[in-house]
Amino acid sequence: MPFPTERPRRLRATPALRSLVREQRLHPSQLVLPMFVKEGLDSPREVTSLPGVVQHSRASLVDAAHEAVEAGVGGLMLFGVPAERDARGSGADDPEGILNLGLRDLADAVGDRTVVMADLCLDEFTDHGHCGVLVPDGPRAGTVDNDATLARYTSMALAQAAAGATVLGLSGMMDGQVGVVRAALDEAGRDDVVLLAYAAKYASAFYGPFREAVESTLVGDRRAYQQDPANRREALREVRLDVEEGADVVMVKPALPYLDVLSDVAQEVDVPVWAYQVSGELAMVEAAAANGWLDRERTILETLASVQRAGADAVLTYWAVEAARWLRRG
Repeated sequence: MPFPTERPRRLRATPALRSLVREQRLHPSQLVLPMFVKEGLDSPREVTSLPGVVQHSRASLVDAAHEAVEAGVGGLMLFGVPAERDARGSGADDPEGILNLGLRDLADAVGDRTVVMADLCLDEFTDHGHCGVLVPDGPRAGTVDNDATLARYTSMALAQAAAGATVLGLSGMMDGQVGVVRAALDEAGRDDVVLLAYAAKYASAFYGPFREAVESTLVGDRRAYQQDPANRREALREVRLDVEEGADVVMVKPALPYLDVLSDVAQEVDVPVWAYQVSGELAMVEAAAANGWLDRERTILETLASVQRAGADAVLTYWAVEAARWLRRG
């Protein structure tokens, strides 16, 4: 008797079979919602280039956090939008600054039911829009001073931990940032605080709508410290260094354009690997769906599945609440 011809599609014949043999299963708890809180707002303000995303007032931030928790979202990543900025980003470590106030609000409201996370970077707080302190004079004037920036990150970390953040997202791409922040937290008795290193963060064109959300004042670009989109091996070097310095979790950002890098990183390290589905990724899908070119729900869930399939243990996505509800619906 001849051996029967293999027919893999037999396992795809019914919804029940497809569900039974599915290799990856995204859960709402693996989704993290990025949120923006703006100083001086009385009500939420729409971000025009990010459909469905708003800058929150402190009150609406708490309401939205409760909504996310009820949907089963695993964490909340908070960004602050201050009313005033200066060269050193003074508002970043001010206990009464908008980001630290927002963190305190979230920790008080939902800190026992979800993971409260803080973006640890200066770009939202500096008047020049860069992620660090600039060299004031000399031949390198106007470039980011790595070591001076690390001192500011240390101060930010202590302030964010005091405000109630459980996870600090080191997103500035400064050399040595994980090591100095870990040492400062441990010395202050805060070895309970988790460090999420944006270890492979690329100088991407996909960040445009985010800059509207944080009202970025950036002049120029960040290519001198964020990674070149053409480089793959370099990402693994960055990741190894961050893990050696004490990173508890590492991040690849953006997600979809860098699935190869995400896969490399997931195979390289034994700490959790996350990915950030950034603003430009959302904007593309929303624009296409609005024109009737894509099925919105199917496309969103497919993008999330692809990021998980490439190796992400969790995904930061602006669709977190909506996707969590779809996943729970089944």
